[in-house]
Amino acid sequence: MTSPRSTLSSPPAARLIATDLDGTLLRDDKSVSARTIAALAAAERAGIEVFFVTGRPARWMDVVSDHVHGHGLAICANGAAVVDLHSGGTFLEVRPLERPVALDVVEALRTAAPGTSFAVELTTGIHYEPHYPPFFLDPGATVATAEKLLFEEAPHSAAPVLKLLAQHSELAPDAFLSIAREAAGDRAAFTRSSPTALIEISALGVSKASTLALCCAERGITAEEVVAFGDMPNDIEMLSWAGRSYAMGNAHPDVISAASGRTVGNNEDGVAVIIEQLVAEALSASA
Repeated sequence: MTSPRSTLSSPPAARLIATDLDGTLLRDDKSVSARTIAALAAAERAGIEVFFVTGRPARWMDVVSDHVHGHGLAICANGAAVVDLHSGGTFLEVRPLERPVALDVVEALRTAAPGTSFAVELTTGIHYEPHYPPFFLDPGATVATAEKLLFEEAPHSAAPVLKLLAQHSELAPDAFLSIAREAAGDRAAFTRSSPTALIEISALGVSKASTLALCCAERGITAEEVVAFGDMPNDIEMLSWAGRSYAMGNAHPDVISAASGRTVGNNEDGVAVIIEQLVAEALSASA
């Protein structure tokens, strides 16, 4: 099912597909269906580039690394990094959150939302505060206060900060995001992709959309030639920027409002449904 914005003429042919992973391309069990694998390969054969654009860090990209074709690039950490999946996730570009800014944000959120706990995502891995939920324990993680983790002489201090994560055990997710933006939205970019009150904080101006725009500019691809897919608030800027965009059937209400169209849910291969249509369009145009 689709409901694109009405236009006076047909949109330009798709040259690039930008898709989120969790809740979008991936099914709830984190698998990539056979139908989706086939659709991704068909898009590349039809001359349509595919970019995975995710909040995930590079070290969690194994789930799709076998399905990236051509350029092999992916945008990770909500736009903070561009990585080469063909080489195992080598960082090609990093848009870091400077440590003094991260420290300012930590102080602001501790004041605005007492009880907030933090984690720091670096290019080398993630590190936690003692009360931060260890949702995916990293054996190499340092456990300390955010202030110590971000201090210039702390372990891993030479590694760029990709994003700061803030968690609250009592606030509602959207309410926590609003509080954070009001407290420090002039210093950093705030978004969320989790169903819990977990906020992802990047450098000001860094988003999936802004990094995707840079990658497209390098290729001579315009926003109108991009088709994007997503399901959560961290996808909103990307969906608003792309010429055509689709919210998943399981998407957050704000995502549905931002997208130009809608497809079925991630467990029903909603991305593949639209890619198959795009490939058919491309083959018809070249016939």
